[in-house]
Parts: sequence; structure tokens; C-alpha cells
Amino acid sequence: MTRILFTTLALTAAGFLATTTAQTVQPKIPVPTVPLPGELDPQMPYFRVCAKACDDCARACDMCAAHCAKLLAEGKKEHLDTLKLCQDCAAICSASGRVTAKDGPLSDAICTACAEACKRCGDACEKQAGDAIIKQCAAECRKCEEACRKMLKGHDGGK
Repeated sequence: MTRILFTTLALTAAGFLATTTAQTVQPKIPVPTVPLPGELDPQMPYFRVCAKACDDCARACDMCAAHCAKLLAEGKKEHLDTLKLCQDCAAICSASGRVTAKDGPLSDAICTACAEACKRCGDACEKQAGDAIIKQCAAECRKCEEACRKMLKGHDGGK
């Protein structure tokens, strides 16, 4: 019984191998050529750091906006301005992250706006930094503002 089972498995495997090797080989997907190290944009590390900071800040601002909405629903009206700033800052940071991640030609324009949005949002959140979520948002805004300004400084050639 074991011998019959083994023979059946061996014949099945041999048939499978014969079938797969007889099929036409699919052409490989062409791999794009990688530019030589001297051809890479020297500003790309600034763009990557900036894009990550923008994405991190957008998430923190979205979280803070949701938190402020909850506080507002509890009757804490002083969180309305922070809520609006966080929503706007998240939208700007998200757009900035997408543009800078691809080294877009408008990176300087969007990062200028992003740095200003993060400054305003960070200032507002620092006024209510007794709350852990709002404090985290302020910290992410500061990191993003700094990353955008460094990217802009490098983008302008240090002017």
C-alpha cells in the first residue's frame, strides 16, 4: 500500500514538473535603472526627513482634533480654536508630506505654508499643554516646523 502511494506521488510530481517546465517563460518585469550616486538629488535627505515629519504631525493633529472635539462636546469651549487649527494643520501637513516625499517642484511653497501652520498650531496647543494629547500635538508641530525650515534652508542653498 505504501509503495503504491509513493509511486502515485512520484508520478504526480513528475507530471507536474514536466508541465511547469514545458510552459513558456514569462518575460521579467523591467527593473528601472538606479542613478549613480553623483546623480542623486543632494537635497533628498532633507525631503525625506521633512515628509516623515509632516506625516507624523498630520496624524498627531488629527488625533488632537478628535480629542478637542470630545472636550468641546463636554462643554469645554476653549478647545474650539485648537480643534480648528489642528484640522487645518493636519490637512496642510498631509499635503506637504505628499509633495515633499516625491521631491515635488512646489515643495518650497507647501513647506513654507506647513511651517507657518505648525507654528500657529503648536503655539495654540502649548497654551493647553496640561493635556497629554494636546502636548504631544504641540511637540509634533515643533518637529515638523523645524524639519520644514531645514528643508527650505537646504532647498534655497542656505540663503
